[in-house]
Amino acid sequence: MPKPVVSEEKRRRRRPTKSGTVLSEQLIVDTALRMLREHGSAGLTARRLGLALDADPSTLYRYFRGMDELTLAIGDALVGQALRGWEPTGEWRADLRAIGLRIHAAYVAHPQAAQLTASRVTGRANELAADEAVLDVLRAAGLPLPDTVRIYHAFIDQTLAFAALDAASLALPSASLRADEDMWRSTYARLPRTTHPRIAEAAPLLATRMVQSAYPTALEMLLDSVAAQLPSFGQRPKGARGTARPATTAQQLTDDPT
Repeated sequence: MPKPVVSEEKRRRRRPTKSGTVLSEQLIVDTALRMLREHGSAGLTARRLGLALDADPSTLYRYFRGMDELTLAIGDALVGQALRGWEPTGEWRADLRAIGLRIHAAYVAHPQAAQLTASRVTGRANELAADEAVLDVLRAAGLPLPDTVRIYHAFIDQTLAFAALDAASLALPSASLRADEDMWRSTYARLPRTTHPRIAEAAPLLATRMVQSAYPTALEMLLDSVAAQLPSFGQRPKGARGTARPATTAQQLTDDPT
């Protein structure tokens, strides 16, 4: 059976570690993020994390039932970082664009953690608040519930998929990343028009664009699709509101420590 997780109140009463550090869920997650950045997912173990925190590895199980639960907390922390300070404006397109770009940027800033967590569903506070925000923006824009869920699904999966793809590139050894980027100039740019006419004519643009993330372009395409599906002005589905609810979106994200 999994070990019970000690309540937050009891955790705070524990004595500091030998180095004087007072453990907390936030500190463990922050330390795990640093270890992922420095050593990759293979370097994140309970033993190594305990050493980094100057604590017995078994102490970690007072905060998390196992390393998988810690992984979920790391993913939720990235979402929290993404939307910390974000407030809805009431303009659906600007709000969705901001949410998408923020989440993508937060994951790409921690590429090793992104690879580990982008495909996971945490069910934790920040993820729930972000999902509530996206659903609220879409419903407030006037979309029927089935369309709202369909677009929410595409929006979230597209954002996380591009985050994982871009993070995977950034997590490559620097020499491999440079070699991949140089391929557009060294190989594609030299293909003759006689054998590859379309690549040859596009080569200068490919060399510029293909080393950048396509997420902003893909996001705008999705937003264009949403705009084309919106009902006529003044027609809103039953139960939809005209404005988003800051108290249940950004406030939850900023209040939760992870």
